[in-house]
Amino acid sequence: MKQFFRLVAVSGLAACLLSAGGCKSSKEAGAPVVSERAKAHNEFFDAMQEKAFRYRTLTARLNMDLTVPGKELSSRVDLKMVKDSAFQLSVQPMLGIELFRIELSTDSVKVIDRLNKRYAIESYGELKGQVALVFNFYNLQALFTNHLFMPGEQEISSRQYNRFQLTQEKSHAKIRIEDAMKLCYTFMADGGEKLLSTHIADESERYALQWAYDDFRPTEEQLFPMAMSAQFLMDGVPEGGIRMRFSRIQPNVPVNMEFSIPAKYKQITFADMVKGLGGSDKKK
Repeated sequence: MKQFFRLVAVSGLAACLLSAGGCKSSKEAGAPVVSERAKAHNEFFDAMQEKAFRYRTLTARLNMDLTVPGKELSSRVDLKMVKDSAFQLSVQPMLGIELFRIELSTDSVKVIDRLNKRYAIESYGELKGQVALVFNFYNLQALFTNHLFMPGEQEISSRQYNRFQLTQEKSHAKIRIEDAMKLCYTFMADGGEKLLSTHIADESERYALQWAYDDFRPTEEQLFPMAMSAQFLMDGVPEGGIRMRFSRIQPNVPVNMEFSIPAKYKQITFADMVKGLGGSDKKK
């Protein structure tokens, strides 16, 4: 159980720390499209932005499978999101009982560990000092909602389109951009401007994150990938990963983002929480 939460916390946060150092598909709606012609640069990005999943709020239920060397762990997870504000992950491994809750907002991360009656609340600046990583909430939000993103930015404006390198073929398009830290971002889309994967790697390609989307299905006249996978690579070798299978998704419904902390819970640092969860499940 502790290892499950540790990988949720570390892997989930690693996905948004973008300035640091798959599910089998059923027959899907909106399968990859073959383009009849290459579009002009700005026309392509306008089309991609127009077809991106639109929402103000989002709730979802999913099953999350975490893989670490020699072990696989699974849990039900409830997701709640308010666009450009915050999102929460409620980890419920047994009978719908919440054992952990994680909230990421634009400026901080909060974690409640109900199993051990403790919590952590820290700003991204404080976390940078502990884990030597730089957070970006908006980029992680984009990964979870199948959006193209500008590294380090909240959104993409049309005047920024020329910062992306675009290569189009009939069946796919490759989009590349490099940030100030020399991290390379490669987005793959089909011929219908639907985002299929995001690959992030450092300059030497020693460390990489591959986030893929599959099983697109209609949700309120939009397509959403009901299967996602994130794989973490070191020197091209998988070091762990997450597979997410959504069973329910509801955009634009009221959400309760309550995050109350019981008075008797002990506050610790995020680094101490992750360190403690990485050890034995036996109580000292």
